[in-house]
Amino acid sequence: MIDLHTHSTISDGALTPTQLVQAAAQNGCRLLALTDHDHTGGLAEARAEAARHGIQFINGAEISVTWRHRTIHIVALDFDEHYSSLQTLLAQVRQGRIERLHQIAAKLAKRGIAGAAEGALALAANPEMVSRTHIADWLVQQGHARNKQQAFTRYLGDGKSASVRHQWAELPAAIAAINEAGGIAIIAHPMRYDLSATARHNLFDEFRALGGRGMEVHSGACSLNDRLNYVQAASRHGLLASAGSDFHRPHDYSGGVLGACPELPSICQPVWAHFKQPFRQPENAE
Repeated sequence: MIDLHTHSTISDGALTPTQLVQAAAQNGCRLLALTDHDHTGGLAEARAEAARHGIQFINGAEISVTWRHRTIHIVALDFDEHYSSLQTLLAQVRQGRIERLHQIAAKLAKRGIAGAAEGALALAANPEMVSRTHIADWLVQQGHARNKQQAFTRYLGDGKSASVRHQWAELPAAIAAINEAGGIAIIAHPMRYDLSATARHNLFDEFRALGGRGMEVHSGACSLNDRLNYVQAASRHGLLASAGSDFHRPHDYSGGVLGACPELPSICQPVWAHFKQPFRQPENAE
């Protein structure tokens, strides 16, 4: 069983790195990556717990990237977590979250809603990883919105009164930092981006030309049709195939089963065959 896209309390997950590995082990996982958003702070803890369960552990991170004014996520796998240029890039992205928070809070204050920055930070398990979701939760708590969806449709969504256009890491810089750290750059959950067929083609081609090497052909609870479409896309664009649950918390049915991604079709070139310590599935694997 394989899972190369998971999140812990270091970013926006509900389980600590230790708890996440334990839950994956209970589901029979044999190859696991922790890919917290823009952060590697949970890797050492998760790696130690994985060793206790006989799980091959892969360093990971999910990096927020801006590509042609759109937000794209790039998963970094099997890199040296101590490489300075990668850590510098991740720190810059995290600082951008804080700056965006204060910009949104200032817009809300102009509408008579004060204290959003402090309120959102109090709700974030890791203040470095504060997000619009934390602001939305605070708005609901304070009675400014009935629910999280209304907080976005009224205040935080694109074009709304407290919306802030944000610049994440540039795609070339993110791929370069991953490659320099000895890692493999993967396009995360490509089926979730609102892109035309032409834009997707351009993204995949540009990504590969910049040194990107793979894409997730399975992510979360994606449909069989999506999976087959992106298996074909990976093959056409010469990209390795990856798979991950995008697990954040138990009983969140928008994600997949932690540690138990479906087997990939034989047409795929699996990314795990290219890790520094290649993974080989047991012969009796389903």
